[in-house]
Amino acid sequence: MPTAEIITIGTEILLGEIVDTNTRYLSRKLREQGIDLFRQTTVGDNVNRIAQAIQNSLSSSDIIITTGGLGPTVDDPTRQAVALAVGVQTEFRDELWEQITERYLRFGRTPTENNKRQAYVPQGAIAVENPVGTAPAFIFETEDCSIIALPGVPREMEHLMEITIIPYLRQRLDLHAVIKARVIHTAGVGESQIDNVIGDLELLGNPTVGLAAHSGRVDVRITAKADSEENAQAMIQEIEGKLRQRLGDWIFGADQESLEQVALTHLGSKGWELAVVEAGLNGELIHRLASTSGPFSGGEVLTNPLNADYLLQIIESYRQAHQVDVVMGVTLHPGEEQQIIYLAVITPDGEQQIPLSYGGPPGYAVTWAVNQSLDIMRKL
Repeated sequence: MPTAEIITIGTEILLGEIVDTNTRYLSRKLREQGIDLFRQTTVGDNVNRIAQAIQNSLSSSDIIITTGGLGPTVDDPTRQAVALAVGVQTEFRDELWEQITERYLRFGRTPTENNKRQAYVPQGAIAVENPVGTAPAFIFETEDCSIIALPGVPREMEHLMEITIIPYLRQRLDLHAVIKARVIHTAGVGESQIDNVIGDLELLGNPTVGLAAHSGRVDVRITAKADSEENAQAMIQEIEGKLRQRLGDWIFGADQESLEQVALTHLGSKGWELAVVEAGLNGELIHRLASTSGPFSGGEVLTNPLNADYLLQIIESYRQAHQVDVVMGVTLHPGEEQQIIYLAVITPDGEQQIPLSYGGPPGYAVTWAVNQSLDIMRKL
């Protein structure tokens, strides 16, 4: 299968001033076309360093996609960097200047002299008109590789990728294969426990199975490469069946399903209305539930942590005052080495008190406690 690399260009990304969302988008689009992504690189606005990154990728990839650095200012160096990497000069294209001028006139503006920089491309490059912005893109083909330079503005980059670049890649590389992925979500279990149960599946070559641990959750990703979407889906379904058999109710959903949605759907199926009293979680549990459709009537955020017995009294009083079916109380007690979470819940079936301890990074304690609480809700 064809291979690709993405080079994101911009000193502002390296400095953390903006978040790179382009790479995520491009990664998914390449995957959908059956293209293996081998490497992602971010380079500052420096001609020589960008050229070196491109040269490093030329011998190992069929496709190099750059984003950014196509603006009109002196710190937009992608055109010069690509030309340097492949050993050619840049050349002015009259048709690109006409397109740029037309775009500015459409916006009620007049291009300045420095906008002419955007009408230059490496000699021999294929110019790509940008109908939604002022920065033309271009493609430079070597014998073995296509270097595709796209704007850094996400809206422009995505439009050009959809309308021009994907059709170009499908034709040039005669693409027929697809790569499909499915993510299985688990909660209430650690990464090492899951690895112990499905370790043999993680050794497969195609489909591949990999783990991604989050605070209080673990995702299991299945990725299949095949000659058609139907065959890829069949391969995924076979592995998913084995995962569901082995992992059982550790699994709460897949792909876009969230833990809070699954929990509320479960309570709704029992005809139960939920309320929450939380302390030490910064309102995070209530926020996630309130952002999801389902039988959630609200709750209360307390400032100070509570002990276990008082927490139970508080939620019993709340339940009587507000006439709800289920009230869950969660309180987080911070500590230097270990954080204690007390959880209490009252339902029409009775009451439970559940002490939990967390010894991971303190900054993740709230998310861990929230996910543990939601996991318990989905099992009530």
